[in-house]
Amino acid sequence: MKKHLFNIFTGVLLLTLHSCATKHPTPAQPADYVNPYMGNISHLLVPTYPTVHLPNSLLRIYPERTDFTSDKVKGLPLVVTSHRGSSAFNLSFYQGKKEGLKPVYYYTYDNESIKPYCYTSYFEEEEVEASLVPNHQSAIYELKFEKNENPYLILYTKNGQLSTCDNNICGYQDIDGKTKVYIYLETSLPPVQSMIVTKDSIDYSTNKTRDKEASIAFRFPDHTHSIQVRYGISFISEEQAKANLQREIPDYDFNNQLTSAQNIWNETLGKIEVYGIDENAKTIFYTSLYRTYERMVCLTEGNRYYSAFDGEVHTDTIPFYTDDWIWDTYRAVHPLRTIIEPKAEGNMINSFIRMAGQMENHWMPTFPEVTGDSRRMNSNHGVATVIDAYNKGVRGFDLSKAYEICKAGITEKSLAPWSGMPKGEVTQFYWNHGYLPALSEGEKETASEVHPFEKRQPVAVTLGTAYDEWCLAQIAQELGYKEDYQYFMKGSLNYRNLFNSKTGFFHPKDSHGNFILPFDYTTSGGLGAREAYGENNGWVYRWDVPHNIADLIQLMGGKENFKKNLEEMYNTPLGNSKFAFYAQLPDHTGNVGQFSMANEPSLHIPYLYNYIGEPWRTQKRIRTLLNEWFRNDLMGVPGDEDGGGMSAFVVFSMMGFYPVTPGLPIYAIGSPVFEKVRIHLDCGKYFEIIAHNYSPDNKYIQSAKLNGKPWNQCWFSHSDLAGGGVLEFEMGNKPNKAWAKGSIPPSFQMKTEPIQ
Repeated sequence: MKKHLFNIFTGVLLLTLHSCATKHPTPAQPADYVNPYMGNISHLLVPTYPTVHLPNSLLRIYPERTDFTSDKVKGLPLVVTSHRGSSAFNLSFYQGKKEGLKPVYYYTYDNESIKPYCYTSYFEEEEVEASLVPNHQSAIYELKFEKNENPYLILYTKNGQLSTCDNNICGYQDIDGKTKVYIYLETSLPPVQSMIVTKDSIDYSTNKTRDKEASIAFRFPDHTHSIQVRYGISFISEEQAKANLQREIPDYDFNNQLTSAQNIWNETLGKIEVYGIDENAKTIFYTSLYRTYERMVCLTEGNRYYSAFDGEVHTDTIPFYTDDWIWDTYRAVHPLRTIIEPKAEGNMINSFIRMAGQMENHWMPTFPEVTGDSRRMNSNHGVATVIDAYNKGVRGFDLSKAYEICKAGITEKSLAPWSGMPKGEVTQFYWNHGYLPALSEGEKETASEVHPFEKRQPVAVTLGTAYDEWCLAQIAQELGYKEDYQYFMKGSLNYRNLFNSKTGFFHPKDSHGNFILPFDYTTSGGLGAREAYGENNGWVYRWDVPHNIADLIQLMGGKENFKKNLEEMYNTPLGNSKFAFYAQLPDHTGNVGQFSMANEPSLHIPYLYNYIGEPWRTQKRIRTLLNEWFRNDLMGVPGDEDGGGMSAFVVFSMMGFYPVTPGLPIYAIGSPVFEKVRIHLDCGKYFEIIAHNYSPDNKYIQSAKLNGKPWNQCWFSHSDLAGGGVLEFEMGNKPNKAWAKGSIPPSFQMKTEPIQ
């Protein structure tokens, strides 16, 4: 959305200054719909966090507490280095006698308010109100002291060093033994005294910490009632942290920073406008959209960036991004960015290429973080981000270089989950025989490339690698590499090697080609089903062939059997107590029968009815799942949200379409939740989805038009969207089973295949 549109709201902005709390019962701007607390209480695994940051920014914070329900927070947060809770530095305040000083404090809190652009909390025992506004690599706190006692500010670091310089504090914290994060902090009021505080002593004789866990404290004049604290963060140096601060926050004007941060978020979220009477749905939508901007994070500071992939500082004019869990994000976050942030998506893929070139082995990363590639989960789906972006017109990266690192990362690296080792005997077996061999129950693992806890995950790896080979084949075709194309297209059918035609499931096989028996598709495979699948059981991995759904339908005996199997999944009970089921499969929450709404391998499944000519079933299922599992409350996300991995599914599904096969430039149609959606495109045009006869209860499509012409198919192409246009639906509360019944979305390649 154009910047000038937001100037209309200047008067509204002024009413929110000094506090995150919105003063209007009906928010007028996208960012005011966002509820960062949505999903902060987990069903079982990692919850969401109420993160304050600018889109894709290096600096992120949230209050540090054990759980949302915890009574106390650990000081004031300064920077999060991982969305899983890792942080650096900590700022505390204290009023009283110097003998009461401690390195870090835990506070009770009240009246906490969090928006994407602001954090505010009142600490009633200390009688202090604190508010923060972030910039990309810096932030500003405003502290208000109500007691008439000496105020102190205490900056804490762990595994680092701090020192005072010109009435400021600078230093670093080592976060993993090779990566350091630096800080430069200054206050609006000069302190009258500084000191080193440890848990055992206070030292006035030096201005540099000597302890690995120590703090520097500033004492301020008596009866000080307000202090602004501004600081810069860097992964390069203290000097760069200072430069970042001075570039972004040159003064102590808290209100100016608040207005700027609000405008940035409203412009960013305003790239998708939604209309309708359901205000709660808007909160869920914009909260989900905001979460897709938490990662990746841009590490470029000026024209330099630190890379943990080689431990060096580089100079480059192209922004460098990291912190991306690709196993989760390739499915929907990256495809969403190809639509609303294509330039950033190109820069992110360019960043992958640079990461690979900086590592000892030039392999496409799998889980690139601030501290380097952690090589988590199974398969190597970075290749999907490359071909999906390229097939949707995203450039800004060298496709041939991307192909080389993707090919190397898949064919040279071990296929064993959570491993960065070169391929070993288990991986070589896949390349020789077309599947990863499983061990029988109780059989001892002897392959050194296999992680002792994560196991082989043989079915998940086989299916995932078959999809990766399909992606490689598509890139090879674009580059004119005919032999590679044919080789990897053949390998993309390897999922067939584990299909058990007698049961209709993908079933682990031993190295002799025999199915592992006895075997239960619900409970076999040990903790997380890792000896067969990975985090989910066989009911979910039954559908993990996103690149060739037409063939999967044939394997299952045609569309009627395919439908029967889908319905059976939703209607099959857990088969055990919840206590026992979740003790084995803690990722497999958000259940509807054996279906799990809480983990990424399930996200495409509700759209599969489109591929058998029954899109009305997809419409019903999507609306039901959204209503059941994604809500505007503390438990409103069914599982580990994975920093946008699941939220992007919500964004797409509420708009009314979804990228079932990243790499194939089409979208399966679901059920639009809003009366109108307007997607602003980089070309200056927009794509609209309009729901006539709109009502929150009217979930079924009766008919459709694309750019004014009748549209009787349950999918559309990216090219239909990318040039701008209008997709119109006539909605109703009962299904029109005839609409798009004869239209089957493309699968495997861009042409439709008849379904038998």
